[in-house]
Amino acid sequence: MNTLKYFFSIALIISVMLGCKKDSFTDTSFTTTAATPTKLSLLFDITQDNTGLVTITPNGEGAISYDVVYGDATTTPVSFAAGKNTSHVYAEGVYTVKVTARDINGNTVTATQQLTVSFRAPEKLVVTADLDATNKFKLNVSATALYETMFKVYYGDVANEVPVTFLEGATVSHTYLTTGTFIVRVIAYSGGAATTTFTKTITIIDPTVLPITFESTTQNYTFNNFDGGAVTVINNPKSTGINTSAKVAQMVKGAGQVWGGSWIGLGGSIDFSANKIFRMKVYSPRVGAKVLLKVENAANGGISFEKEVATTLANTWEDLAFDFSAINTSNTYQNIVLIFDNGTQGNGSANFTFLLDDIRLTNTMPSTQMKLPVTFDDINVNYSVTDFGNSQTVDAVDPILSTNKVKKTTKISGAETWAGTTLGTAGNGFPTAIPLSTSASQMTIRVYAPAAGIRVRLKIEDRTNPTVSVETEATTTVANAWETLNFDFKNQATGTAAINYTSKYDMASVFFDFGNAGTGKVFYWDDVILLAANAQPAGVGLPLDFESTSLTYTFNDFNGGNATVINNPKSTGIDVSSKVGKMVKNADQTWGGSWIGLASPIDFSTKKTVTMKVYSPRVGAKVLLKVENLTDGGISFEKEVATTTANAWELLTFDYSAINVAKSYQKVVLIFDNGTMGDGSANFTFYFDDITLK
Repeated sequence: MNTLKYFFSIALIISVMLGCKKDSFTDTSFTTTAATPTKLSLLFDITQDNTGLVTITPNGEGAISYDVVYGDATTTPVSFAAGKNTSHVYAEGVYTVKVTARDINGNTVTATQQLTVSFRAPEKLVVTADLDATNKFKLNVSATALYETMFKVYYGDVANEVPVTFLEGATVSHTYLTTGTFIVRVIAYSGGAATTTFTKTITIIDPTVLPITFESTTQNYTFNNFDGGAVTVINNPKSTGINTSAKVAQMVKGAGQVWGGSWIGLGGSIDFSANKIFRMKVYSPRVGAKVLLKVENAANGGISFEKEVATTLANTWEDLAFDFSAINTSNTYQNIVLIFDNGTQGNGSANFTFLLDDIRLTNTMPSTQMKLPVTFDDINVNYSVTDFGNSQTVDAVDPILSTNKVKKTTKISGAETWAGTTLGTAGNGFPTAIPLSTSASQMTIRVYAPAAGIRVRLKIEDRTNPTVSVETEATTTVANAWETLNFDFKNQATGTAAINYTSKYDMASVFFDFGNAGTGKVFYWDDVILLAANAQPAGVGLPLDFESTSLTYTFNDFNGGNATVINNPKSTGIDVSSKVGKMVKNADQTWGGSWIGLASPIDFSTKKTVTMKVYSPRVGAKVLLKVENLTDGGISFEKEVATTTANAWELLTFDYSAINVAKSYQKVVLIFDNGTMGDGSANFTFYFDDITLK
C-alpha cells in the first residue's frame, strides 16, 4: 500500500509537469543532478488538552516526500508529500520518531528525533538567550526542560506576534530591526494544559562599528579593561591641532601588568577586504610611547593580528597608522584591543595617561608631520603652513620646472613688516628638535625672488616656549631666478638672541622682505635644509672661479661700474680657465664698482689672505677688494693694491690679517682705480678671476 502511495505521488508530480506546455519539459536530465535531501529535521506540535495529539512536520531540502514512523506500537510508516504533515495520538512516554526523505530520483535520507509526551507541566526549564558575538542586533535562543515536547519563543518586538516553535537541541535566531528594550518569552509545552514560562529582558543598543569617533549618543562605547588598563570616554581636554572633536577616549595605565590595556567589541566583523590600514589619533605625554592595536575573534582570542607603532610627538595630537596588510582575511575579527607601552609597568600618573580618538580603517597611510629636509614633494607628508601678518602662502609649481612642487608666498599690499610663514599647522612644528651644533648651524632655503637685495629672515624656536628663539638673515642676489640662501645661526640677526645649542628648536618661520610693509611681492621657495656638520652651503662662495654651470654669478653694479662673467678672452699665462669676470668702469662716480653676494659668510677664523688674478691694461692701476656685512654696509673691511703688469695676468694679494673676525661678511666689493673717473674705454676695462681665501 505504501509503495502504491509513493507511486501515485510520483505519478501525480509527473502528471502536473505534463499538464504544462509540452516543449518546456522535454529535457529531464535535471533529474540526474538533483541533490540528495539535506538539512532533514522534524517539528512537533502537541495539543495542550491531555489527548496526546501530536502534529509532526518534517522539513528537508531537495525532498519531494516523507515516510514517518511514529515510534510507538504503530510500526507501519505513514507517507505524504513534501509540505504536508501528519498527526498521531500518543500515550505519555518518550518516543523516537523516524523520518525518511526521498528526492525525485528515489534517493533517501533518514533522521530521528526524540519526542516526549507528558501531561504534566515541563520542569527545570533552562533557557539560553544571548546576543550574537558578531551581530549585536541578533538574538540566539535555545532551551532544555523535563517533560517538554516543544518550545515557543516570543521576541517581544512586534504586536500580535506569531511565536516561533523549536525543539530541544535546536537554536533559533532573531534579528531586531531597531534598538530598544524587549521582553523575550520562552514557553515550554507538554501534552497537558499546564506550561512553563521563562522571560528575559534584552536590550539592543546601536552596536559599535568602525569608525569609532565617540561622538554617537546611541552607541555604547563599553571598554573592557584588563590588568591595569582603564579606558573611559570623556570630553576632549586637548581640543587642538588635528583633533577638535567633542569626545575622546582616555586610557590610564595603572599598576597591574605590563600588558595592561582594554578592548571593545564591535557590532560585526571588521571588513578587511578593501582597507587594511588602521588609523588612530593619539595624544601622548611623551615621544616614543609604544601603542599596540590588536584585533581578535570574538569567540577565540587566539585568532588575532596586531601591530605596534611609537608616538613621535609629545603633548600634541598625531595620527598613527597600523599596517594590517598581512592579516589573514579568511578569519573574522570583532574585538579591538589597545595596549599602551606594552612591556612597561604603568603607575596611573600623567606620564601614563593617553588620549585616543577616530579609530578607523582606511587604505592610505596618514600624512606625516613634516621634518627636515622639507622638499614639498612627498605625497605622504603634510606640508601645511601657517601664515601671519597678512602673508599668504599656497601650494604651487616651480615657475621654471613644472614638475617640481614648491610654496608660493605673497606679501600682500599692507601686510605687516614682520609678516611671515611658519612651517606646520597650529604650532605643530617639526616632530623632533633641529639637531643644531657648533659645526652644524647652517640652514638653506631655495628662493625665487622678484628682485635682488631683498632681506629674507629665518627664525627657529621652541614651539612650546616662544621665548626660546634665534633669527638670522640672508639677502637675495638675483631676480626671477632660483638661488640658495644660506642662514648661519652663528651670525644671528641684529637685535636677536644668540643661539643656545642646549635649547630645543623645533619650529621654523620664514619672513620675506623683512622690515618692509607688503607691496604684493611674490616669492617661490623650496628645499628647507639643515646642512650637515662642516658642510659648505650650496651657492656662490669663495673661491670665485666663475666656472660653475649651475650657479648664477650675479653682480650688483653701482655708480658706473659694470661687472659681467664672460668667456676668457686672455687665456694665457697663469689663467687659462674658461670663464672670468670683466669690469668696465664708466663715467659716473670715481668710486664706481660692483659687488656680489655670497651664499654664506666668509670664514676668516683661520685664513686671512685673499688673492685675485687680474688682467690690467696698465701698470699702477689701483684695485680695491672690500668685504661687507650682508645687511649692514657699515660693517666692512678693505684692502687696496696696485697692478704691476700690463696686458698680462698677475696674482694680487690682499692682507686681511687685521679684520675683525667677530663680524659677519657676506659681500665681495670690487672697485678699480678708486678715486679716478672711468670712461668705459679699453683703458678702464679689467679682467679678474679666482678670488680665493688662503
